[in-house]
Amino acid sequence: MILNGEKGCDNFEVFKHLWQKVLQVVEFAKNRPPNTTKYQENFCLLLQEVLRSSPHLFTDDEKKFIESFTSLSEDSRRLFVRLYTRKGPWFRLSTIMYPEVCNCQQAVKELSANGYICLFEDITELPEDDMKNLLSLLTVSELRDILCTLKKKCNRGSRKQNLIASLLSCYKGGSCPVLPHLILERTDICTRISSEAESLFWRAERLFFLNGEQDLSAFLLVDLGIVKYPTYNCIISEQIFSSKSDLLAYEEAIGVAQIMDQSLDENNFELVLRCIMIAESRISSSSEKLIETSTPELMSTFLSCFSASWVYSKVILLGISFLEREQRYNDAIHLLRRLLNCFTCDRRRGYWTVRLSIDLEHMGCPNESLSVAETGLLDPWIRAGSRMALQRRVLRLGKPPRRWKTPSFPESIKRNITEVHIQGRPLNCEAGRKSRFYGEDGEQCGVEQLALQYYATEGGGWQGVHTESGIWLTIFGLLMWNVLFSDVPNVFRTRFQTGPLDLETDHFYLARMSLIESHLQKIHDGLAEEILITSWELHMGTACRGVNWDRHSLSDLRAAVSCIGGPCLASLCRHLAQDYRSWSSGMPDLLLWRFHGDYRGEAKLVEVKGPRDQLSEQQRAWLLLLMDCGFKAEVCKVSPALTST
Repeated sequence: MILNGEKGCDNFEVFKHLWQKVLQVVEFAKNRPPNTTKYQENFCLLLQEVLRSSPHLFTDDEKKFIESFTSLSEDSRRLFVRLYTRKGPWFRLSTIMYPEVCNCQQAVKELSANGYICLFEDITELPEDDMKNLLSLLTVSELRDILCTLKKKCNRGSRKQNLIASLLSCYKGGSCPVLPHLILERTDICTRISSEAESLFWRAERLFFLNGEQDLSAFLLVDLGIVKYPTYNCIISEQIFSSKSDLLAYEEAIGVAQIMDQSLDENNFELVLRCIMIAESRISSSSEKLIETSTPELMSTFLSCFSASWVYSKVILLGISFLEREQRYNDAIHLLRRLLNCFTCDRRRGYWTVRLSIDLEHMGCPNESLSVAETGLLDPWIRAGSRMALQRRVLRLGKPPRRWKTPSFPESIKRNITEVHIQGRPLNCEAGRKSRFYGEDGEQCGVEQLALQYYATEGGGWQGVHTESGIWLTIFGLLMWNVLFSDVPNVFRTRFQTGPLDLETDHFYLARMSLIESHLQKIHDGLAEEILITSWELHMGTACRGVNWDRHSLSDLRAAVSCIGGPCLASLCRHLAQDYRSWSSGMPDLLLWRFHGDYRGEAKLVEVKGPRDQLSEQQRAWLLLLMDCGFKAEVCKVSPALTST
């Protein structure tokens, strides 16, 4: 579950880029020993920064515990950081050997004495989870040896996980209480990070990075020069968590969300329903409402995703999808109404309202479904594709005798979108599978590549790329770089951000309105290519939200910007600045351009659909918006060529 943003897909390209960098670090580490001193310094820096910025979120004892880390010996600090960054939770003490730790045994004693690690030496009873983790330290031969000692059946070809499961079953059933001793005989002393240290340092990392994805490796990527973050100023005037109770509630909500994800993966429906019940009770009993205002005075609105209520709303939304799949529409309707009542000013209201209208229709309540759709159209928080979906529902459900008055919007959403029809030789025509065709060169390709080939030849000599939202978000990021990383309070809180925290909220445009409009005027007046080149040269390779340096060349970006023209670019960038969340997905598949002479060109955007595909509401909304902005936009429908018999 993505807990600091609604759509995981928005950050997929950034994630993929960073993952490639992580692989580079792994390869780099094979050939060069890590700078453990730097790791240690970064860890201490993280702890100091969190204690400095958020002292109110820790008790005096917790602060003393964290501060005591710096008073440990060099060996102990190095060993702890090593263990903390390794996959555990348990480690065999006999295998812990690091060249930078001079006296490993002494370091273990000091860490244990100060509560940073715990040892498994003479424990006779352990929770089942710990027992499973301890068993995973053993080799297959050691596991078989224990089973033989216990006179349990052991097949020679059994996999390690099956052997562990057999031993766990025996231990849980009470038939082998000596299992901990048998493990200890083979592993000798084992150690793990203590629950107190793990909990406090996990909290410190989350407070430092503000997400669950980044960790100490982010420092390493920067130290090695593999990832470069943008330059910006962190101007912090208010806390994300005003009290420790808020933080603890948020952490509890994250725990419920993680259980929900795991339960859905494992089809544990009983636990799914339990998570839904907990989440509903939490948002119902809380007086907190996530309010995102349309005025710039209230600065904390874009930080709402760090509240427990916001996380619980995500859990409930997952629960609604589950209930709809189970055709429990009454329960889904109840939860959707609860969300709409509790989160009155939320960007997600559009999706919730559409689902509520659809589920009511499933329940045989067309009048109520229509009423929900009509009310939703009056909601200023419902935009883009969700708004268009509601408009189309009103037109379909609101025919006489339910409604005699024609709404004011039919003509706008029923506008004709140009369609181009092409044919290709199909590779497969199976329902449920992505359509594949043979291209002009005889190679297999998708419908988008087939369309690119058509437009490059008989379709008019166009150049172009299949990119969907990618190239547009790259262009937006490069053209609006100075706006994205301008000085705005509270939107930059760590040195490891690729964009401001308010990018997907109304606050982004409102807090920078004069700067944005001034910048858009330059783009409108024809300076886009110059801005693009300057931004590329100054920031090449720097991680930025939406910008993909590897996928798009500067020459392609320059050609696209030149052919699109200033007025269209300015209009598109304005829409993204005003509502990045709504408009950063669903863009047409193809961006095409062609030149007429040296200085004049034109551009076209094309949504490609295969034989069994239909336009989504978001895609239709995008095409109509682009037409309003002055773009040439069309749909290319690919169908199998008729074969002669």
